[in-house]
Amino acid sequence: MKSPLARSLHTLVAWIALAAALSGNLRAADKFGGDLEFLRKHAEVVVLTDKSGSAQVAVAPTWQGRVMTSTASGPNGTSFGWVNRALIASGKIQPHMNAFGGEDRFWLGPEGGQFSIFFAKGVPFDLKHWFTPASLDTEPFHVADKTASSVVCKRTIALSNYSGTPFSLEVTRKIRLVNPDSPLSKHGIKRSPETQSVAFESVNTIKNTGKQAWVKETGLLSIWILGMFNASPNAVIIVPFEKGPKSERGPIVNDAYFGKVPADRLVVKDNVLFFRADADYRSKIGISSRRVKPLLGSYDSTTRTLTLVEFTYSSHAADYVNSMWKLQAHPFGGDVLNSYNDGPQKPGGERMGKFFEMESSSPALALKPGATAAHVHRTIHLQGSEKDLDAIARATLGVSLAQIKSAFNK
Repeated sequence: MKSPLARSLHTLVAWIALAAALSGNLRAADKFGGDLEFLRKHAEVVVLTDKSGSAQVAVAPTWQGRVMTSTASGPNGTSFGWVNRALIASGKIQPHMNAFGGEDRFWLGPEGGQFSIFFAKGVPFDLKHWFTPASLDTEPFHVADKTASSVVCKRTIALSNYSGTPFSLEVTRKIRLVNPDSPLSKHGIKRSPETQSVAFESVNTIKNTGKQAWVKETGLLSIWILGMFNASPNAVIIVPFEKGPKSERGPIVNDAYFGKVPADRLVVKDNVLFFRADADYRSKIGISSRRVKPLLGSYDSTTRTLTLVEFTYSSHAADYVNSMWKLQAHPFGGDVLNSYNDGPQKPGGERMGKFFEMESSSPALALKPGATAAHVHRTIHLQGSEKDLDAIARATLGVSLAQIKSAFNK
């Protein structure tokens, strides 16, 4: 039997070997330190860190307090968030959306429909007329408080929806590091000491600061959190869902956002689906409240990175805003969970970037004046041996790494 000292030395050696292997495969631009240096040239950045300095999270108040990127192993570790260096360095503001990047950004829904806040009244629901509100896109939040491991960003916002309903609200975002072992323990799994990890969450609160109550008849808002991650030919998104007949729970997945997703990009199994995350085909999927489990993930075998995303969800909430780009018969029959894979908007065309998204939404919020609502979105990145990551994937997502890697094999 090994002594405690021998076990500690073994763990340290294994961690150093893993870090060296992963770091050796990274270009400077793929490392957290490189992204952080770049971001600091263009925006205010607050870095959250644990006591060891291994887990770090870069937050940009300049861009709505979004988490731009994070790492599990310090400056030389993998940079997990997608950062749009070309757009940021250009200094140019795009008319429809500024995809600066970031693995946890604050938006509000709905995106489409008669209560949309992305389309002006009476215009067609197409890309030409789609505009992200500046308060969710280019305008800054201010830092209200910060510690070594957390930061609070705030902003007051005023906007109107497609039907002409005005909204006044205050947004508070608290970004904080969390112990990755706590969420894993809920699934009955313990992380190996050799597995490097970083976990953080955003606690997103909105307050109705107007004089009128928000009601379904004139439209409601929802808190919408989106994470942009680096796409890869070997990256796969995994979404567990609730089983049950279509007559009781409805369709398993909504894959009609940008046209039906081809079978070689979306595979539905008994209680889990797999979605390609290669940024080569523009597509989006959604899971309704009758099918959703408040968890999804991704795995990239290139960097041996398993990412888990959790969020607050109540099975008692039935109304979720509908973001389909059309006038809707059921404006509160939307999705709770979404995932997006970027790609050319037309064959041979340009794409926004090499990224994919994992997203969650709060219920539709019927808030009286002065009332508040909150939505928590948590991201956990794990890097380690395939043996250790396989155990975590099985316990959380219900699938093995072998199943993930072979999901699209013909």
